[in-house]
Amino acid sequence: MILNFRQVAASDGPVEFHKALDVSHVVKGRNDITGVDLLQVDLKAQPVGDEVVTVYGHLTTKLDMSCSRCLKPLNRKIDINFNESFKQSEEAEAELLDEDEDLQIVTEDRVDLGPYVEESFLLSLPYSAVCSDSCKGLCPNCGTDLNVEQCSCDTEVIDPRLAGLKDFFK
Repeated sequence: MILNFRQVAASDGPVEFHKALDVSHVVKGRNDITGVDLLQVDLKAQPVGDEVVTVYGHLTTKLDMSCSRCLKPLNRKIDINFNESFKQSEEAEAELLDEDEDLQIVTEDRVDLGPYVEESFLLSLPYSAVCSDSCKGLCPNCGTDLNVEQCSCDTEVIDPRLAGLKDFFK
């Protein structure tokens, strides 16, 4: 997806981008994500000022994940609002950053929107997915799913530094 500043400036209305991107390489190191559908990109670009173009729209996809507590498979739909502003300029980047921090400064007439879309997708991923807020997870000793049944393991955790005091009152 290439954003061309001249094309956006010359058009009467917003320039639209509709594409399906493969973002499986972005989540490659995440063990909790077992699969990801194509990322549906629906963006519009329009000029908003002096050599500034705003790109806005939605990104949607579905993720196959595993619960971080009980390891059950679950599906999540991700819906992301996308909004980036680009300014074409020949000035030094440091001077323009002080002026407005929300602008992406570009020196060429064309910008590849792919890395910005992937960054927005990556920042919107859940840190740890759970099947429900009340998920009890697995027993750390025997691995029993505590949502289904209660195990008979001793789950009392004693600080190893104070373990000697445990037998003090016996």
